[in-house]
Amino acid sequence: MSRPDLVSGQSPDAGVTTSPAGAGYQQELRRGVGGFASFAAGFSFVSVLTTVFQLFGLGFGLGGASFFWTWPLVFAGQMLVALCFAELAARWPISGAIYQWSSRLAGTTAGWFAGWIMILGQILTVAAAAIAAQAVLPGIWSGFQIVGGPGADPSVGSPTGARNAVLLGCLLLVITTAVNILGVRQMAAATSFGVAVEIIGVIVLVLVLFFLPERGPQVVVQHTGWAGHGGYAGAFLASSLMAAYVMVGFDSAGELAEETHSPRRTTPRTILRALITSGLGGALLILAGLTAASSLTDGELAAGGLSWVLTDRLGGVLGRLLLCCVAVAVFACTLAVQTSGARMMYSMAREGALPFHRHLRKVSARTGTPVVTSVVVGVGAAVALLVDLRQSAIFTALSSLCIALLYLAYLGVTLPLLAARIRHRGAGGLPGGVDEAGRPLFSLGRWGVPVNALAVLFQTGMTVNLVWPRAEIYDLTGGTWWLRWSALLFIGLSLAVGAGYFLARRLHRRIELRPVPHTHVEPPAEARTVGEPA
Repeated sequence: MSRPDLVSGQSPDAGVTTSPAGAGYQQELRRGVGGFASFAAGFSFVSVLTTVFQLFGLGFGLGGASFFWTWPLVFAGQMLVALCFAELAARWPISGAIYQWSSRLAGTTAGWFAGWIMILGQILTVAAAAIAAQAVLPGIWSGFQIVGGPGADPSVGSPTGARNAVLLGCLLLVITTAVNILGVRQMAAATSFGVAVEIIGVIVLVLVLFFLPERGPQVVVQHTGWAGHGGYAGAFLASSLMAAYVMVGFDSAGELAEETHSPRRTTPRTILRALITSGLGGALLILAGLTAASSLTDGELAAGGLSWVLTDRLGGVLGRLLLCCVAVAVFACTLAVQTSGARMMYSMAREGALPFHRHLRKVSARTGTPVVTSVVVGVGAAVALLVDLRQSAIFTALSSLCIALLYLAYLGVTLPLLAARIRHRGAGGLPGGVDEAGRPLFSLGRWGVPVNALAVLFQTGMTVNLVWPRAEIYDLTGGTWWLRWSALLFIGLSLAVGAGYFLARRLHRRIELRPVPHTHVEPPAEARTVGEPA
């Protein structure tokens, strides 16, 4: 079994980019991702337009107007996590980031389970992102409501809306899978275009809504719109799930590290920029929606979310134009999540750590992309959607479950990182090194332990909050016990199935990670990939 290499010294190997298979990872994926595309990968995974539009009604319905304050709280917690990830991305710029980082910090057994949970979470997140098409497209044109016709109920909680969501989601997955297969440059270009449209859309939408106020921003200190009774603490925790759902996936830049130019310098910056930009844009978007909504008490905002605010306040033409920006963001989000999941699966298959790994680890000689893993993630997400076809109550549970899996996988990195920091504190915590420009790698220095400890506390609390068996999240039928406990049941079953495969294949003795140096070593010219700069 590979041992953790947290405090290993600098290696003479060229590492990820050029070393032979026996010494390090041979460059198979093509480096076609620049700085903006790397940022776009993380930003489009978070995708505030997609997720805020999809889940605004949920957060407001659970906590009223003051649910706004869950956003900065979750942002602060996730920023702690992102700072830890930025350090690791600089030292191990390699695909399958969560799996690789956890394995190198705690050993390949812990790393395998973190990667396994992450793959499942990413597949379900692709499905949840694709569902967002239903929250947008019928609002642009009623003809997108194919099931039941234009006059049918488009909400995902209704039978017609749920079935149409599955149909639109599967069509979207066909498109994103095709883009992923075409090549990393095509994927990067599509994601970058989507992010540019999304950023412009957020700015325009926030400005327009702020110029149409129905009330002042002080509304966020009131519980207006909350229909509950008794203490508010439970409602506040439940409403925080909306922010928790949104602010994940900033690590996607790490998944594309082997395809990114100068990853030790670029990736840490783009991880942080993706989260900061998303946090600021999302906060303004939520505040603008609360101040511009024509009513906070008639139930329309909880039912229709920001899509209702747009069509109600801006009218048909302008509202639909802005919804088109949201539709582009939904596409970019689904594409980014699928790309991230495909790279995670490829990285684990490269170590022989997954079933059918000989097929999953293949990289197309023509496109330089792992085609098979892209298809598998797309098909897996489509299967998850089809399971929901006859039970629309699963849609809300799916959103919470997929994010709970991601938080659990993240904890599989930050917890062993904290243990390693404490254990090797005399050695300076994480090893040093230099990036492609010869500058010291990103480091938290003496703040590493407190930041890491707070990140672990936040993730632990939020994971418990996510899997808590709330009827309003997991059981919209009001009487299906297995739906209410579905998060814990699914996680337990996933771990049991994973443990069975891990032990049957004796992976604890078979996985052998290859070394990755912490200091950049310029590869010889003959070893560079086509398109990689000198």
